[in-house]
Amino acid sequence: MCNLVKSLMKKLFKIILNTIPRPILIRLSYVARPILAFILKGTTFTDPIDGRSFKSFLPYGYGNQRNNVLSPSTLSLERHRLLWLYLNNETDFFTSLEKKQVLHFAPEQAFYKLFRNQKNINYTTTDLFSPLADVKADICNLPFADNSYDVILCNHVLEHIPDDTKAMQELYRILKPGGMGIFQIPQDLNRETTFSDDSITNQKERAAIFGQYDHVRIYGRDYFDKLRSIGFTVVEEEYTKKIAPELVEKYCLAKGEIIPVCFK
Repeated sequence: MCNLVKSLMKKLFKIILNTIPRPILIRLSYVARPILAFILKGTTFTDPIDGRSFKSFLPYGYGNQRNNVLSPSTLSLERHRLLWLYLNNETDFFTSLEKKQVLHFAPEQAFYKLFRNQKNINYTTTDLFSPLADVKADICNLPFADNSYDVILCNHVLEHIPDDTKAMQELYRILKPGGMGIFQIPQDLNRETTFSDDSITNQKERAAIFGQYDHVRIYGRDYFDKLRSIGFTVVEEEYTKKIAPELVEKYCLAKGEIIPVCFK
């Protein structure tokens, strides 16, 4: 029975992800989140962002679904929890006494309220469609001045952008000298070079080839060098290697994921 429930849940989540537009999903999640967190409370897995523990996390994925990856309380995925641990343990993002100018593209719910309530940052969000965006803007033509931001977070965005070179140039333009950008992407680390094909426009084909209906490429290991070609200094931070193995399991992190930490 338990396996049947899990199977039905995976199918339901897959249908929801692939049929309901993301802005509507964001609004609906505010209702569903406390209910799911109550039903799944337990001790097996912990979300380090809010410290709450659950007997299981939720499945997630537009195509092939991953088990135990979506936190019921913050709706964080593996990449969000890894990023939070990196920011908390390796940077002064949460502790800086000097107020930082922070720009967050396509703000994730896992971070939105947390960052909005931080006293040590001036927090601006941007996106073309998200209801959480302060500024509706095209990443390839941003309305921000040169050298405006100390920190830019732009995670799982560039794989949606046909002209990712122009987007990277804009990110570089608005980042302050000495500033830090984190630009996570879905990445196939077994692939040496990035694959894209502009002739693929059908959503089902895109889902089959790129892993999601609104993705336009699969990034390979050359992603880091492309960022360097724009002008960024890039640190390829394989952060799960710095976390105790038992915590990697407890926090449901993706082993081997690399955080692209970019400096200007």
